[in-house]
Amino acid sequence: MEELRIDLRKATPAEIEQGIKDAQLCFKLNHTMPYTEEYDTILHELLGEIGEGSRLLAPTTIVRGKNVKIGKRVTVMNNSLFMSAGGITIEDDVLVAANAQLISNNHDPEEHAILTCKPVVLKRNCWIGAGATILPGVTVGENAIVGAGAVVTKDVEPNTVVGGIPAKLIKRL
Repeated sequence: MEELRIDLRKATPAEIEQGIKDAQLCFKLNHTMPYTEEYDTILHELLGEIGEGSRLLAPTTIVRGKNVKIGKRVTVMNNSLFMSAGGITIEDDVLVAANAQLISNNHDPEEHAILTCKPVVLKRNCWIGAGATILPGVTVGENAIVGAGAVVTKDVEPNTVVGGIPAKLIKRL
């Protein structure tokens, strides 16, 4: 998987404007009554794509929301964090519990103004436990379960349960 590098010192005026707009949309979403037309409108404006029957509960922090694609019948609970410069894809029927962090970018250890980015992919019907952190370049396989509080640094095989820091195989389903 190829790494994308973004030099924040070279951001265009349009990129800076989009970052400000995303921050304002997040603020607005977090202060709007959920399950209303206004809430849904803001969410659709913030994200790149969100499928039918999906819901994302506030509060949330979403950076570079146009890089987030959410499938159908997905539930993302409160206090989620989406750092999505590298792209975040959530396929259909996924559950993401409260306080989960989906992080597709990091800072270069020598040049902190450079983001190093790799996509995060949550495959169909997986479940991300409360407080779990999914790091750049990770794919969580179909029907997999990530335990609460886990820090996932490597791909998770389909039909498995992982947990711990760093996440390790607990069992096969």
